[in-house]
This record gives sequence, C-alpha cells and structure tokens, in this order.
Amino acid sequence: MSRSTPAFLLTSEWHDDDQGTELTFWWSTAEGPLATRHRQPGVCFIDSDHSERAQAIAATLAWPVEIKPLALQSFSHQAASACYMPASYLYRWRDVLAEQGIVCREVDVRPTDRFLMERFIYGAALLDLQSSPPRLAPTRYVPKLRCLSIDIETSMPHRDRPDRLFSIALYSDSERQVLTCAEPRPGQDEQLQLHWLADEAALLQRFIDCVQRIDPDVIIGWNLVQFDLDFLRRKCQQHAIDFTLGRDGSAMGWRRQRNNPERVFVHIAGRLVLDGIELLRNATWQFESFALNHVAGELLADQKLLHGEQRGDDIERLFEQDPWQLARYNLKDCELVWRIFERADLLNFAIERAHMTGLAPDRMGGSVAAFENLYLPRLHRAGFVAPNIGEGYHQRKSPGGLVMDSVPGLHDQVLVLDFKSLYPSIIRTFCIDPMGLITGLHSAQQRSSAPQWPDDELVPGFFDALFHRQQHVLPQLIAQLGEHREQAKQHGNQALSQAIKVIMASCYGVLGSDGCRFYDTRLASSITMRGHEIIRRSADWIRQQGQRVIYGDTDSVFVALQRPHDLKDAYRTGRQLAAGLNAFWRQTLLDEYGIDSHLEMEFETYYRRFFMPSIRGEEVGSKKRYAGLAQRENGDETLIFKGLEAVRSDWTLLARQFQRELYRRLFAGEAYQQWLRHTVEQLVNGELDQQLVYRKRLRRPLSAYQRQMPPHAKAAQRLEAWLQQQGLPARFRDRGGWIEYRMTVNGPEPVEDCPSSLDYGHYVEKQLRPVADALLQFTGEDFTTLAGQQLRLF
Repeated sequence: MSRSTPAFLLTSEWHDDDQGTELTFWWSTAEGPLATRHRQPGVCFIDSDHSERAQAIAATLAWPVEIKPLALQSFSHQAASACYMPASYLYRWRDVLAEQGIVCREVDVRPTDRFLMERFIYGAALLDLQSSPPRLAPTRYVPKLRCLSIDIETSMPHRDRPDRLFSIALYSDSERQVLTCAEPRPGQDEQLQLHWLADEAALLQRFIDCVQRIDPDVIIGWNLVQFDLDFLRRKCQQHAIDFTLGRDGSAMGWRRQRNNPERVFVHIAGRLVLDGIELLRNATWQFESFALNHVAGELLADQKLLHGEQRGDDIERLFEQDPWQLARYNLKDCELVWRIFERADLLNFAIERAHMTGLAPDRMGGSVAAFENLYLPRLHRAGFVAPNIGEGYHQRKSPGGLVMDSVPGLHDQVLVLDFKSLYPSIIRTFCIDPMGLITGLHSAQQRSSAPQWPDDELVPGFFDALFHRQQHVLPQLIAQLGEHREQAKQHGNQALSQAIKVIMASCYGVLGSDGCRFYDTRLASSITMRGHEIIRRSADWIRQQGQRVIYGDTDSVFVALQRPHDLKDAYRTGRQLAAGLNAFWRQTLLDEYGIDSHLEMEFETYYRRFFMPSIRGEEVGSKKRYAGLAQRENGDETLIFKGLEAVRSDWTLLARQFQRELYRRLFAGEAYQQWLRHTVEQLVNGELDQQLVYRKRLRRPLSAYQRQMPPHAKAAQRLEAWLQQQGLPARFRDRGGWIEYRMTVNGPEPVEDCPSSLDYGHYVEKQLRPVADALLQFTGEDFTTLAGQQLRLF
C-alpha cells in the first residue's frame, strides 16, 4: 500500500486498556480495507474556578484525571478547563462532580467523533502511513464500495414451537446463492446456486464463512437490523456459534436504544450495515407503505415472487415441498433490495451524507449529532465550550411556521411563490446562532444604553434575543453548505445536493429540539417568528401590486391572478412578483436593520385550476390541504394533491382513487356526473371490494384502548382472538402496530378474518360522499343528487 492514501470511513469504535483509550477506525481505500488505531484520552470541560477542587476529588479517588486550563469559556463567560482521562471514566466523573455542585460539559461527545471532528474530517481522510500512528488530514474521497445484499426466510412465529431458520440468500455483483437447511430435492436453476446444509447450525456457519470470503464493505437489506441480523444473532446464541462477521474476526456488536427498547443498533467492525427502509426515509423518500413489495412496485414496477395475506404459510409449505422455489423467492427479495438501492441512488446518498456531516453512513437519523459534528469544532475555535442539554432559555414556547387563513373554493390561475430555504436564509440574514446569541446579549449588557436599529454590532431577534453581527458560527456554516449545494447541482450530483438539503433543513429543527444541547427558544422563535413576519409582509406587498393572496403556508404565498392570463403571461407575472419581492426585502432589511438580505423568493408553480377546501361543516378555509392542476411552461400538466384524502394512507384506496379521478375530470372540464353514478353502482354491486381495506396504526398497545375503542382497535381485538385460535403469538398485546380491516354489517373485521358481508352503505357515506361534497359544494351540485337511485338502497 502506498505511504499516503485517501480513505473513506466505514466504522469506528473505542475501548480502554492499561495504556488509556484506543480508537479504531476502519477505512475503505483503493487498495483495500485498512484499520488505523490511535491513542487519545476522553475529555470534558469544567469552569476553571472549580479546577483545584476537582483535582483534589480525582486524587482522593485515585482516578487518572488531568486538569488543564484552556483559552475557552462557557456560555456564561466563565473560563474553562479541560479534564483528560480514559474515556470509560467520563460519565462517572460527571456524576461525582455533580454531587459536589460542579458542572461537566461535553461529556457525551463520543471519543471517536471528537477525534475526527476536531480535525475537520468528515467521511474521508488522507492517511499518512509513514507516521505511527497514521496522521489524518481532511480530504474528499468517493470509494467504490463492495456491497452484499442479504435476506433470510424463517418460520412464522408460533407460541408452541421455536422459530426456525429456513434459508439465507446472498446477492452481489458476483454472487447469486442461497443457503438452506431444507431436505435436498432435485432441481436446477442456472441463475441460482443452491447450497444444502445439514441443519441450522451448519447454515449459520456457512453464512459467516461466506461473508468473510466475499468480504463486503457494505451489507444491505430490508428491515435488516431490526429483523434479519437480530434473528441470526439469536440463532447463533442458540447454537453456541460466534457471530463473527467483523473484518477483524470480531463478533457483531448489538444493543437496544435506552429509551426505545424496540430500536436495535448493530456494529460490525469494518463493514457498514445499511437498511433500505431507514435509508430511504433519511433521504426523504415517501411511500404509503415501506413494505418491500410496495416500494419495489413504486420504484421498479416489479414485485416479490410471493405476496399476500398467506405469504407466511406459503413460505413454510415451500420449505417442506419445493425448496428450489423458496430459494428463488428468497433471492428475488435480495435482488429487489439491490435494485432499489441503485434506483434511488441510496449508497451515494449515504456516502455524501457522511462527507457533509461526519456521521457514519449507517448511523440513521442523528440530525442533532450531525449538527454538533459540524458546529462544535468551529465553536471551540471561536473560544467557547458547548452548554449541556437544558442550560438554554426555554421559559416561553416557540411557535411553529405561519399558516394563513385560506380563501376556500375553486380558483382559476393561481401562482405559488416560495422562499428558497426560508429558515436557513433567515439564519444567514439575521445572524441567528447559539454563540452569536450569548455574545450579542453580553455585548448589550456592556453598553450604557439600549441598542437602536440599525446597529453596527447587533441584530434583534424575538423573546428579547440579540445576535452579534460578527461573532457567530452558524450563518457562515449555512452559507458554505449553500455554496456546496449549488456546486453539486451544477455538477449533476443529485445525491450530494439532497444530502445537503436534508442537513440545511435540519438546522432549525435541532435548535428547536429539547434533545439538542443548543436548544434555546430564543433561537427557534427568532427563526419561526421572523418567518411569520416575512410571509405576512410579503403578502401585503403582493396585495399592493393589485393581486389577491388566497393562502400562505410557512414559506409560500398563493396568489390568484385578478384577470385572465395566457400561459406565457402568467409565468412572466410570477417571475416579476418574485423579483419585486426580492428587491423589496433587500431594501427593507438594509433600511431597518442595516443587514444584507439572503432571502430569495422564487416563482415555483402555476396552477391552471386550483381548489382550496373549507373545513368540513364550516365556511372557513382549511389549511395545508389543497389540490390543483399544475401547468408547466411547455404546457405539460400534473395533478397535485396536498393533505387531501388522495394522499392519505388512512383512507381507503376507493376514496383516494375516486378523489383523483373526480378532481381530474372537473379540472380538465370533462363530464363527471355519469362516471360518479357508475362508481357508486360498482361499489354497491361488490365490484370494488379490493379497494375497501382500511390500513391504520395502533400507536399504543391494545390494552390501552379501554374507555374508547375506535374501529381499528376493534379490528385488532378481533384479530388477536383469531391469532390465538390459530396458535399464533399476539400482535398488539404489548405494543402498537398496523392493522388492515374492512367495515362489515357486523362492524370492523381484520382482513385475516373477515367472514361478514361488507357494509357498502358505510363506504358510500364515509368514503365517497365527503370526498365528493367537499368539491361539489362549489359547483352548485351535491353527491346525493348525482348518485341517484343507488343511494335509495341505504
């Protein structure tokens, strides 16, 4: 291997030994995987006034703690000292000092994270292998990672017999194989290698051997962490097999989240573990269901070889009777996951996210950790130690985004003007920043009189917040992220652009989260309340131009044109309004605060027809709910729904498809009366039964539904009784979950046990009528009249 090489970080871990704390990093390089090891003590910070007392406590306990003064200060402007020790002592040290009234800060920063972030190493590093240990420098490196998709097939859970492992499929660029412990059967498949193992123990050991032989950088799957790897881990324990998947021969690490025991985390030394469901969510993909078959249908127009309500029984039958077909099914699932990763560019998204945040690609969620990775090293270089959770101001609650009252009804020619990245732009423009807040307030305290606007040093916020115009971190960080995103767009790097968008959007969220050490309602309110002001004043300016504002939502303003426009003229008007607003804000902010505006209004969408519903049973317009026929400049049209039944998974497929077609016909000027009547006729004749399933989630255990039993809970109760009769384990007794059911003449019944006749009158009244009448009230028609004779059945 060359003496200096770029490397991408795969995994990291740390442990204490006789010499202190050792950090281990596994990297992917062009010449293969590589591990580096480094020595660095754990560190936390205390006010320097307490240093002597803290040192005496360490001496009394005979703990290896070294305390040194630093050129840093707390957010209370107290000089800070660092406490160095083996990392395993950090939390005990914090607790001991807390008993003496001494506050420790930044105890919870992982030693491996601190080591990398303080060197500004995010995702990749240039390794100088001539030094020992290797020196690390920041770089950008996009690796060619070797992936392996895995999937397992098991028996259905049963209270009277143990779980059984049937097969494990492995799929990669070069592998197409399935391992099974089924009884060997004759057969052949040129696309599949099927290996017969004597029993579960042999199957597990062969799988471990295959992973070590293939040596992937990344293991991918569907519900991989929460099910597949957890199941395999438990099976290895049952058979006294070491689950040694690590590149160094170590066993897979496994732990539950402290405050959410159902959440499982795994660690495999030198190998990333990426779950398709979690990664899609992190990349902001949205689906009605994240079941593999549904996502594959949406993204690939493909599906699993087995699907439906009896899939579990089919799997067990195939294991006993046709293991070749079970192997094909098992491998197909692996293939679908592989193709979804390719289609959604998930691996590149994970790599780029790591480059931007420093979080390992398999560390899902983590918006607070990502923010701190970016912010802490810059804060330290500015001379401050971060506060602990709960130290910020939170006596008044921060409001959410502004949602204006809407003008309900059918509208022609509506423009949507949208502020590009409004909250990040507000942060940049008004210098909103945790450090900028405490330096701004401190500066104001040193003055003999209150500041007057515009001010050369301060910018006002809300809840008496003041922000320093020069001493801050976040505005520059937002600016850098914005520049990186524009470059990514110019180079066609969609994965990087999306990763940066997610990070920028999270900056407000973490400042408004009480799980973040920088949580302070003066910060969050100075963003959201400034957003309120900007939207309101923008709407006022638009009205002054002779246009009609019919709605506003967080960062958007909806404008109904006051006279007929052709398509070209409508687009020209939209761009003129956006340009005028940008000029208005540039001049206004310069005059009122002496600051440069980074607000950027864009003309986003032109709706040829637009519908804003009223709140059901009232004349007041609803919020965050609308539909429209959007028309692009080339004339192409798209039907868009926001918040309505068509995009809500808790409504039946019947209602969603009915709404889409009704609105499409009305917006396009097509006849819909006869179609509506025919749809009702099909429903009551039993021709649409497959579209009548409700899918809802119990958010609590079934036992929690005592005083009130909503329909989906009643269906779940019936399902539990049916499962008990079948000898299957309870599904909702100790936790919530999803339930699918139909409404029958005998009430809600789960799809697994639904012998009663369907209640078609319920679906007419509760699914079709409200969808239709919400729109038809503005056309002078009503559902009952249009449905005609069919309603007399009820």
